[in-house]
Amino acid sequence: MCGIIGVVGSPGSQVAPSIYDALLVLQHRGQDAAGIVTSDSDNICHRRANGLVRDVFRQRHMKNLEGSMGIGHVRYPTAGSNSSSEAQPFYTNTPFGISLSHNGNLNNTSDIISGLLEYDHRRINTSSDSEALLNLFAAEIQRSVNGRPGGLEALTEDDIFRAIERTHLRVEGSYSVVCLVTGWGIVAFRDPNGIRPLFIGHRKVDGFSERVVSSESVVCKALGFEPERDVKPGEAVIVRMNGGINSKICHPRPRLTPCVFEHVYFARPDSVIDGISVHEARLKMGEALARAIMKTLPNHGIDAVIPVPEGGRIAALGISSELGVPYREGFVKNRYIGRTFIMPGQKIRKDSVRMKLNTIDKEFSGKTILIVDDSIVRGNTSRRIVSMAREAGASRVLFASSSPPIIHPNVYGIDMPARKEYIAFGKSNDEICKSIGADWLIYQKLEDLVSSCIQAGDSSIVNFDCSCFNGVYVTGGINEDYLRIVEKTRADSIKQNA
Repeated sequence: MCGIIGVVGSPGSQVAPSIYDALLVLQHRGQDAAGIVTSDSDNICHRRANGLVRDVFRQRHMKNLEGSMGIGHVRYPTAGSNSSSEAQPFYTNTPFGISLSHNGNLNNTSDIISGLLEYDHRRINTSSDSEALLNLFAAEIQRSVNGRPGGLEALTEDDIFRAIERTHLRVEGSYSVVCLVTGWGIVAFRDPNGIRPLFIGHRKVDGFSERVVSSESVVCKALGFEPERDVKPGEAVIVRMNGGINSKICHPRPRLTPCVFEHVYFARPDSVIDGISVHEARLKMGEALARAIMKTLPNHGIDAVIPVPEGGRIAALGISSELGVPYREGFVKNRYIGRTFIMPGQKIRKDSVRMKLNTIDKEFSGKTILIVDDSIVRGNTSRRIVSMAREAGASRVLFASSSPPIIHPNVYGIDMPARKEYIAFGKSNDEICKSIGADWLIYQKLEDLVSSCIQAGDSSIVNFDCSCFNGVYVTGGINEDYLRIVEKTRADSIKQNA
């Protein structure tokens, strides 16, 4: 999971500060590396490195990032992607000088890399699917231009649309992309299933229409842009340096099946994705859980609903309101500790949980409390949290998860562990409850999760990608052999030795 941003500013403006601010807003989507590429009419400037946005970009770097358009990226760590050489945006000289930022995961990377070498005579420098995607897109642009003379001036929007159409035919998986063509414009496109989000905004500056394309709509508010719309599945949007904008659906059979986990966990609550308010969806998840609690445990005796910050807060508010039970803050979070879910390696994750949270003992002492979290993956964090609640004096500890049990790998950009490391894999609800040390445990039902998201906005979505819950992969082509290869790279034992 990553965050991407592209900005086209008015002539003579400097967009690097806006991209920097946007990456800070998107920091929750990736903490491992960050990068910015900017361009004027002739040249590009770039800075990319491992680390948080505030650490990667110093004042001296920002001064060098000149240009009225640019793209940025924040990356979260996955197995085998710890090198600073894999920080994005990626760049290739041919043709025209193209930079790319990618959010998602390609499922046929090895086939793409082989085809690039055999048919396009391109060798990439890393094993990154994003660099493979960049070179594939660049090769298709070259094929669209087909030796036509005239340099950059000869590149047309139809060439770009044709290249994206062909890219869709050669790529499998999830991809929201922003590309910068040096001195020409920015290109944004989304996979035909719309698995990963992509949003457009605009603002007028001295009569010029500036544009922003980003992973989440909240970037528009942060930068002072008017939110416009989501990029559609299979759609390409071209924003030229002169402010012109054009778009086209570049796939014959697009269908919107976005990742439901964006609403459960990844996206900021102040974002709207595909017409769905993330905040409202999480409230409704809580309300649905409350109704399930009343049905399965009518004499629950809960004295307080206490969220795990930050992910459990909004759902806990929904549960509290629906149950008529007080909402209380019982855990204090150290804001300077990163998100444990996206940290590489189990040892780092365990250590950070101990540093991350502390209890307010008065909120637990002698009470039956319901702890609410967005999800349970390995169970180590949940186990530690339940233990902390008991140490703080809770008489009974009940636990609620806003999402259903996670029992299948996510192959579309969320680096979840191998199946055998999921706490829910092969276990009953009672066994999971015992494993985390709770007195009672409830999971959200999948149908209630989907219903909560659909009810949370003006959206025409009928289906979501729920593959980590139900094992149904919306792109197809995911078989047991592929999943076994994925799991070999995601096991914690592999990450610790990486």
